[in-house]
Amino acid sequence: MGTANLLVICVVAIFWVFTILAVLALLMRLIILVFPEKRGKIDGAVISAISAAAYSLYPGMKITKVEEKK
Repeated sequence: MGTANLLVICVVAIFWVFTILAVLALLMRLIILVFPEKRGKIDGAVISAISAAAYSLYPGMKITKVEEKK
């Protein structure tokens, strides 16, 4: 009789895990709809990171223009 109770507990636990994951997925989808991704501007931190990476590969070079390909 003890193994039947253990089986029921495992099934119920798996059901609740998938239920919680489904709720979290829906919540993430709602957040993405409410706060869409901002596009169009390159952040200053991104430019400095690109410049630092390029300077570490090619010391002494000067970055004059950074463009985003679409």
